[in-house]
Amino acid sequence: MNLHNPHGCNLPLTHCVYLIDDFLEERGGCLKNLRIPVILLTLLLITSGCASATYEITGYTSSSIIADIPVPTNAKSLKVTTDSANPNIKISETYELKHIGGEQGLYTPADYFQKLHDEGWVELEENRMGHVHFLKKNDTVVAIEIREDTFEIHEMKKDAPL
Repeated sequence: MNLHNPHGCNLPLTHCVYLIDDFLEERGGCLKNLRIPVILLTLLLITSGCASATYEITGYTSSSIIADIPVPTNAKSLKVTTDSANPNIKISETYELKHIGGEQGLYTPADYFQKLHDEGWVELEENRMGHVHFLKKNDTVVAIEIREDTFEIHEMKKDAPL
């Protein structure tokens, strides 16, 4: 099994183990007792970096609350809210799509927002608030809240201040 090193080094896993083992053996003494824990820790670090933490969009379908909003077909609808505690929200829908917002929801899913743009939605960047993006198409304003594994689409009321 080959593991890819981000620095361009592509060594088989067994070679990495032998290199670490040789290094510790050369140092002798107390490092010799640490051989197995150091090798195990190194292997754990190497293999944990190989886990995928990205999302995949397989296509788009229409949102059930706003037909003009594309939603990834592989996003799972969790709930529709018609009675929000926020007086500016008309209706909302929450979707689950693993890693859509990256770690802690810090990253905007660029391909999804490109699709929204292609469909005629314009982001009101001056109104953006952290995870919440406001978009407008014709007279409809939506807020899309991106989290790590979920996103919410909120249709705003016509008279809602932004």
